[in-house]
Amino acid sequence: MTDPRRLRRRQRPNLAGAAGRNLALVAPLPDLPPFPTFRPRRLRRTPALRRLVSEVAVRPSDLVLPMFVREGLDEAVPVASMPGCFQHSMDSLVKAAVEAVEAGVGGLMIYGVPLSKDARGSGGDDPDGILNVALRRLRDELGDTTVLMSDLCLDEFTDHGHCGVLAADGSVDNDATLERYASMALAQAEAGAHLLGASGMMDGQVDAARRALDGAGYVDTGILAYAPKYASGFYGPFREAVNSSLQGDRAAYQQDASRSVADALAEVAMDVQEGADLVMVKPALPYLDILRAVADASPVPVAAYQISGEYAMVEAAAANGWLNRERAMLETLTSIKRAGASVILTYWATEVANLLR
Repeated sequence: MTDPRRLRRRQRPNLAGAAGRNLALVAPLPDLPPFPTFRPRRLRRTPALRRLVSEVAVRPSDLVLPMFVREGLDEAVPVASMPGCFQHSMDSLVKAAVEAVEAGVGGLMIYGVPLSKDARGSGGDDPDGILNVALRRLRDELGDTTVLMSDLCLDEFTDHGHCGVLAADGSVDNDATLERYASMALAQAEAGAHLLGASGMMDGQVDAARRALDGAGYVDTGILAYAPKYASGFYGPFREAVNSSLQGDRAAYQQDASRSVADALAEVAMDVQEGADLVMVKPALPYLDILRAVADASPVPVAAYQISGEYAMVEAAAANGWLNRERAMLETLTSIKRAGASVILTYWATEVANLLR
């Protein structure tokens, strides 16, 4: 179960009750005097007035920078579909991580890109695997000055590209995958991660990781549960960034966009009961309604991931002169914050932190 000492958090309404009802997302209309007595534009007239009454603010410490480190590189390699993002060498990863922390970014989420893969994702729990080596290097460099997060999933390490091991019929074997996640959790905790990002969408994944961690004495290592995580069309650029081997999709285990809010809240309830210290909605912008409902119901802090496709479409439109890049960047992040996210994973984290400072 969740140990409240791992994180300080606000108390929220009970999830079990919220999951069973249709949440109202719009407040009742206020009883206001009519025009011309009431003129909302008065408080929008100048930048100073708008600042004075602003209610939603994104802070650098709210932001987490996802980073990719690729085995065998001597220097960083650009990700073509994500302008400004890189597959890092170990040295460039450390340099960029230090820059992010100095800018005030609240955390780092690390993804490993190995040279070799196999059916069971052996590189995921190998102490000498690229992800675990990177975690140790960053923890040695940064200590507790930031929140170091790791991706607790097999997809970067499997030759079939799925988030778990496969059964004989080619489907993902949920329960066999949990054993692999438990082993990965121990490897990542030993390497120095503060939070493990349980992203595979296997039933029972948080419980498997929590039991493994507690049994080995890592009671202070936290779990960020991806709940809910949707099968989305916006993941494409990420798959380039991690050299994904996936053929097909992950619709058999990631959530279906056509399901109701109650389905999302049931996933959140399950993960919290199993010991999640934070929960995350992924993607962010296409699921702001889900994010609002989760934020209203969750007893633990809520994160949202502004994923690669969300990032890439803004970058592409800006490159074509179709929108103002900086305004669009800040507007999207503000919308995610307004919908209820306490933490936002975004590839703009360092740039935005510097802008906000």
